[in-house]
Amino acid sequence: MGWTETTRRRYCRAGQRDANALTDRKWALIEPFLPGTKTTGRPRTTELRAVVDALLYIAWTGCQWRALPDRFPPVSTVQRYFCAWRDNGLWKTINFHLVAAARLALGREASPSAGVIDSQSAKTTDVAGLRG
Repeated sequence: MGWTETTRRRYCRAGQRDANALTDRKWALIEPFLPGTKTTGRPRTTELRAVVDALLYIAWTGCQWRALPDRFPPVSTVQRYFCAWRDNGLWKTINFHLVAAARLALGREASPSAGVIDSQSAKTTDVAGLRG
């Protein structure tokens, strides 16, 4: 099956610098969860999309914070946003809603009704010994 104009537009990454950069479609899914502009204080000068792209770059490449390329916001800014969003539970909220949306798209219920733990992957202590 060849490329069609629809698939070309869907997977087009023109204007994006990294393979892991958010597409407009993916950005539209998480943007509503990010904090809006404040009514008081200094106005925000950093684009939140650039911060998220920087965090995805770090996760994708495994680089250290200080090795973040200059095309992203300053390391201290990216780190501050990451820690704030981690501490206020934003990442958990985004993950919960993305999982629920993916499950609904597959025709399932938004929340799983059961979980399975494989005995091969469940860790035990060395003291327990062999058990059947």
